[in-house]
Amino acid sequence: MKILLTGSSGLIGKKLNGALKARGDEVLIAKRGTTSERNTVSWEIDRAELSGVGLSNLDAVVHLAGAPIAQKRWSPERKAEIYDSRINATRSIFQAVEKLEVPKVRFVIASAIGFYGDQGDKILDEKSPGGVGFLAKVTTDWEKAAAPINQDGWSVALARTGIVLDSRGGALAKQLPLFKLGLGAKLGAGTQWSSWIHINDEVSALVFLLDHPEIEGPVNLVAPNPVTNLAFTRALGNALHRPAVLGAPSVILKALLGAEMAQEMLFSSARILPSVLDSAGFKFEFPEINGALANLVANK
Repeated sequence: MKILLTGSSGLIGKKLNGALKARGDEVLIAKRGTTSERNTVSWEIDRAELSGVGLSNLDAVVHLAGAPIAQKRWSPERKAEIYDSRINATRSIFQAVEKLEVPKVRFVIASAIGFYGDQGDKILDEKSPGGVGFLAKVTTDWEKAAAPINQDGWSVALARTGIVLDSRGGALAKQLPLFKLGLGAKLGAGTQWSSWIHINDEVSALVFLLDHPEIEGPVNLVAPNPVTNLAFTRALGNALHRPAVLGAPSVILKALLGAEMAQEMLFSSARILPSVLDSAGFKFEFPEINGALANLVANK
C-alpha cells in the first residue's frame, strides 16, 4: 500500500511511519514547502497542492498534522493557531489529493476525544453527543472539515484519539521524573475520568483502520478501560515503586496554565469506550492501565 502521511514528526506520526515501513508499505511524507528529500512530497497548504514523485498511484492518506495542544499557554493567538492548523490543513490535504485525480483513496484523519468535552461519569461511545468548550469546538469543526471527503466517494475514518501514553514523549514523559522522585500527585479531586491508550495500540489501531476501509466515521482510539485520575496516579506510582499520595490543587494549576486550559486539559472528565473498534474485532495489546504503565516504565 502506498500511503501519504502528514504529521510524521509528531509522537504518533514517527511511530506510525516506522510501523508502516516495517510491514512493507511505501510511505510518502508530506512536508510543508519545497523539499527534495527521498520519499517526501511538497505540500503547499495555502494553495492546497501536492507535488513530488509517486503521487499518481496513492492508496491512502493518514492525516495527523496539527499544532500541539498542550505545548503553550492558550493565548487568543495560540488558540487560533490550534484551530487553523486543524481545520485549514484538513481541507487543504483533501483538496490537494483531489487535484491529483487518483482512484479511490482511503482517508484516516486525526481527531480527538476533546469532541466529548466534560461529561462527568457518563459512559460515552461514538454515538454520544459532543460537548462544549474550546476543544469540543475545534474537534467538531475539524471533523466537519473532513465531511466533503466522504461526499466525494472516498471512505473516511475519524480517529478520535485519547491520551496517548508513551514514556518517550507526551504527557507521560513529563510526569515520569516527578513520579520517580515520589512527587506524583492526583490533579484536583482526582475523580475526573481519563480515557487513555498505549502508543503501541494507537499505532496498531491506525493501521487497522487503514486495512478496514469499510469502517467510516468517528472511531474512538482509547483503551477499553478508562480510569479516574486518582487511579492513574496510583497505577503510575505502583509501576515505579514510588509513593503517589500528593495532590495538586486545582487553583494552583489553573493559575499556572490559565483557567480554561487547565479545566479542559486536566480536569475535564470523559469516560469513553472504543465501541467501533471492539465491534470490528480489534484486539488491544494493553487494555488495562497497570499493564500499560508497567510496559512503558520497563522500556523507558
